[in-house]
Amino acid sequence: MTPEFIHLRVHSEYSIIDGLVRIPELVSKVHQLDMPAVAVTDFSNLFALVKFYRSAMTQGIKPIIGADVLVCDDDSNEQFRIVLLCINNLGYKHLTELLTRAYLEGQQGGLPAVKRAWVLQHNEGLLALSGGREGDLGKLLIKQDHVRAEQCLALWQQHFADRYYIELQRTGRDNEDRYNEAALALASSQQHAVVATNDVRFLSADEYEAHEVRVCINQGRVLSDPRRARLYSEQQYLRSPAEMLALYQDVPEALTNTIEITKRCNVHL
Repeated sequence: MTPEFIHLRVHSEYSIIDGLVRIPELVSKVHQLDMPAVAVTDFSNLFALVKFYRSAMTQGIKPIIGADVLVCDDDSNEQFRIVLLCINNLGYKHLTELLTRAYLEGQQGGLPAVKRAWVLQHNEGLLALSGGREGDLGKLLIKQDHVRAEQCLALWQQHFADRYYIELQRTGRDNEDRYNEAALALASSQQHAVVATNDVRFLSADEYEAHEVRVCINQGRVLSDPRRARLYSEQQYLRSPAEMLALYQDVPEALTNTIEITKRCNVHL
C-alpha cells in the first residue's frame, strides 16, 4: 500500500523542554497505523537516537533522524526554531557538530542555540523544515512583513535550495490560521514546496494534561498559574494518515511531500 503521510516532527520523552512520547510505544503506534517511517526531532539533542534507531529497524520502520533546533539570528540576536533532518551520514555528522556547538558556545537563556551562520555553513547533507509559526519565516509572516519574509525565504533557498520546506501546522494554536494563509500565499508566489507536520508531543489526545504537567515542571510553574503561557494544544498527538488527509484535503501536496522527504532521508548507523 502506498503511504499517504509520514510524521516528520515528533518530540519524545528525551526532549528537554517537552514531549511525552516513549520510543517503543511510538514505533508500535506507527506500525499499527501502517506508516513505513517516522522522524524523532527532539529539542536540541539526539539522546533518543540509538534506542529509536534500533526499535524502528526491529519493527521494519524507517527511522528519520533530526532535531528541533533553536537558532539565533546573527544580526538581531532574535531566536527562532527550525527542524533539521539528516539526508545522509554527512548530514548526521553536521547535525551532531551543530548541536555540540549549541551546548558549548551558543547557550541563550539557559537553552542551547546555534547561530544562523553555523547552519548555513554546515548545511550539506541536511534538510530543513521552516519551523512553522516559530520559525524566522513564520514570525515575519505573522507580522505581515512580506518584503522581509521574501528575503528570508531567498536566503534559505540560496543555501538549502530544494532542501528547505515551508512548514504548515493545523493544531488549533494562536496565529496558526494567519500564518498558514500567508505561508501558502508565499509558497504559491515563489513556487516553493510546503510540508505538513503535526508538531507531535504525545501519542493520543487524552495525554494532553499529562504533557502540560511536564511543561510546568520544566518551567517551574503550576498548572493553575494564570501567567503561564499556553504553548501547546490537545491536537498535537500522533494523528493517523486518514486524519491528516482530512485536515489537509485542500493542500494535498503538503502530505505528498512528507513521503518525498522520507525517501530523501537515508542515514545508516
